[in-house]
Amino acid sequence: MNMSQGKLTIVIPAKNESRLLPTLLESLSRQDYSLLPSTKVFVADAGSSDGTPELAMSYADRLNIQVIPGGLPSVGRNAGARMAEADYVLFIDADMELKDQTLLRRAMELAEKRKLHCVTTNIWCSNGTLRDNLLYIGNNIVQYGSTMVMPFSTGMFMLFERETFWRLGGFNERALFAEDYLLSKAVERGRFRIVRGRVLTTNRRFRKLGHGRMVWTFFKTMMHSWNDKYFLRDQGYWEESEV
Repeated sequence: MNMSQGKLTIVIPAKNESRLLPTLLESLSRQDYSLLPSTKVFVADAGSSDGTPELAMSYADRLNIQVIPGGLPSVGRNAGARMAEADYVLFIDADMELKDQTLLRRAMELAEKRKLHCVTTNIWCSNGTLRDNLLYIGNNIVQYGSTMVMPFSTGMFMLFERETFWRLGGFNERALFAEDYLLSKAVERGRFRIVRGRVLTTNRRFRKLGHGRMVWTFFKTMMHSWNDKYFLRDQGYWEESEV
């Protein structure tokens, strides 16, 4: 491994995220992870028209950042992972915020100490209503329950051991729906953990799709856990959730 790359690479898929990406990058720059200066941050841009690449590069004085070509999240995430030389790759969505300055360090410590293949954390909605956060509480409960059956993580915060990531085939770029869950459920239960704490997101998913549609989508995902072909069919998610 090239030590200039450190132990971690961060990959952020993005398209027209100039409004929300600064919050994530600012929170990353404040993390107390000692190897952050040598941690490569790839923003996989899917043809943004709002100046997202330029905005990302404005953080070059605080982060070791680079903009690369992306596409759908699975394509962008894989593109960043291909360029990674570090032992671990953190996939994180562009609308997230790491409010806890210790989260990155603790996630890496847990992964290395336990020799884990995948680490995630809890999700909370920073600007959401009670109904928004009740649904994220439900998501977190299911996530904890999955540690006893089949690992469940979303691309909102997914720390992967790089060799295992590629052994599992990476994100399925043919998947048109829930490609992050499709990958996480292939992780060995004993090598999957949820690090204490949470990351913050917005309620834009609920605002765009509606609470009922999101719950129904989540339910159908769980019901098709053993049917990989389901995830290869277009569920209309990207057309309706694009912001």
